[in-house]
Amino acid sequence: MEVKAYLEITMKISNENRPAAGKIYSDYRTPFLNDIPGALTKDLLIRDEDVQVLHGFDSVENAKAYLDSELFKNDVFIGLKPLWDANPDVKIYSVA
Repeated sequence: MEVKAYLEITMKISNENRPAAGKIYSDYRTPFLNDIPGALTKDLLIRDEDVQVLHGFDSVENAKAYLDSELFKNDVFIGLKPLWDANPDVKIYSVA
């Protein structure tokens, strides 16, 4: 299957909270790839300014649907929210 859409979530997370954020990424990467419809890839990108999780999907619709999924709302979001220094920036892109 080919990636047709990306969900990009960019978060401001302080250096002291980054290990906890990395653990959340690791804990939920496999359930994301195995259980979320259309999920194809998930990568953690880190730079001094912020942390980004880039999710690859087979469609824009499945990328949008993930944001309403139980995994995202009840596990990932709840785990990450206390670590944010600001609200995250969430974007969905279609592959041209």
